[in-house]
Amino acid sequence: MNIRTKTLFSCVAIAGALTTTGCGINQQSKFQMSFLPPAAHTAATPGDTEPPAVHVQPNLYLKDAPSFLKIPEMSPGKARADMLYRRAEKRFEAGKKFYQGKDIVQARQEFDAAVDGLLDASDQNPNEREAYERRLDEMVEAISHYDVTGMGASAVVEEGKFEKAPLEDILTMTFPVDPRLKDRVRELVASTVSQLPLAVNDTVLGYINYFANRGHKTIVAATERSGKYRAMIQRVLDEEGVPQELIHLAQAESGFIPRAVSRAAAGGMWQFLKWRGNEYGLKQTNYTDDRMDPEKATRAAARHLHDLYNEFGDWYLALAAYNCGPGTVEKAVERTGYADFWELRSRGVLPAETTNYVPIILAMTIMEKNAAEYGLDHLSYDPPVEYDSVELTAPTSLALIGDIVDAPQSELASLNPAVLRGTAPDNYSIHVPKGTGNQLLAALQLVPAERRAAWRMHRVENGETLASIGKKFGTTPASIVSANNLKSPEAVEGDRLMIPMVLRAEAPARKPAAHATVRRASTTRRSPAAAGSKSKPAAHKSAVLVAHNGSK
Repeated sequence: MNIRTKTLFSCVAIAGALTTTGCGINQQSKFQMSFLPPAAHTAATPGDTEPPAVHVQPNLYLKDAPSFLKIPEMSPGKARADMLYRRAEKRFEAGKKFYQGKDIVQARQEFDAAVDGLLDASDQNPNEREAYERRLDEMVEAISHYDVTGMGASAVVEEGKFEKAPLEDILTMTFPVDPRLKDRVRELVASTVSQLPLAVNDTVLGYINYFANRGHKTIVAATERSGKYRAMIQRVLDEEGVPQELIHLAQAESGFIPRAVSRAAAGGMWQFLKWRGNEYGLKQTNYTDDRMDPEKATRAAARHLHDLYNEFGDWYLALAAYNCGPGTVEKAVERTGYADFWELRSRGVLPAETTNYVPIILAMTIMEKNAAEYGLDHLSYDPPVEYDSVELTAPTSLALIGDIVDAPQSELASLNPAVLRGTAPDNYSIHVPKGTGNQLLAALQLVPAERRAAWRMHRVENGETLASIGKKFGTTPASIVSANNLKSPEAVEGDRLMIPMVLRAEAPARKPAAHATVRRASTTRRSPAAAGSKSKPAAHKSAVLVAHNGSK
């Protein structure tokens, strides 16, 4: 576990105080959606500027005074920490004023800045970390109250742009045990090979009973959907040295839905909270969210799980910590003296959702490894996702890309779930249908870089004229002639014409362009060397803190 994770122990541990059902998926204490773009303007707030470096001079008059009269010198780290603390308090108060004035966007920004400031202060002065983190707990609880009463964590979900995690509602539920299952399941598990230890008890049996009956459609749908990403997930888990059975964590979290979002704004196939994802290299921009990228999120989840196992030395505790945060699990172990998940569960020191989270994963694992026993042996798996990747050198609309590769925007959106809007930013690796990468690369060279976020491209069909094409796209024949340097105002069947259009919304700011490149990618296995370094990215501070699923 990295240093940043340890710094955030107390943050994730507050889930029990902020939630009604534990620190699992249902809770929301931080309301900024990472998939929502930040406001275009941030109001200036006292203390918003970066605090200057503080140099403390010793008091020369106390040079020869007795030691008990000497005033301890303030270290630069403590001085900066104190200033960051004061700045955080100002941002928190500003957030409350914005909330009271019904300026929700600015309130979110100020609250996030306040949380960031306390996290930074804790880093600057480790000797007083507990005091800072106690205040952080209080602040996040207050923010949670504002969120519950006025912000609405699920607002974006209701817009239909994201999907609800299928199993979110059953994490707080328990199910009856079919007595006929016990002996049979124990017999099956005894002959099952698994890298993840498999336990059989009434809770696990209850979920097996549920998925074999009422919940059978849910597990079938998720298992079939897994075909899109199964090969990729298995490859990444193998490269990161964690059990293959952890694929069922993604099944429990999201049902393998890349854009699944919980009520607490945990997002993606592996349901990362924004700040936790940042620690493992999952970044957000106004136009993209890496948590929604299946491969990037899988890599981050595997590394996080590896770190949790290294900390706790037990896969059940690691899974529990993934759900509610390592700090919560650590405190449960410290309170009871037991580093055993089932003992902690029986003593009621873990959140309710976490106590069911591990049994759900075990139930799914047992059922899939014995597929014929549970009607999972003749499923129609979705075909693996395969694509070419093109590095964009300018903001580019999915509509233009679809025009060039002859693919509907819905298909491009499915290939690029991390692209939150209809435009991908520059320096972004866009996925297109396999075999069309070079076609896109060549065609984009014809469109001026500064026009790729707005312009379209059209293949002339039989009977079309420049007038009819202009009418279709809301532009003039003269504009089409000028954009394509046509010698005559005629449309020739089969030609591809650039269609100049006005950009209605501001596109991502363009960075210095680099040469576009194309590479092929698929869900087939790559060598570890080709997959890149396994080293965990350096921890990165996030402006979002949600006391829900604290480790994610």
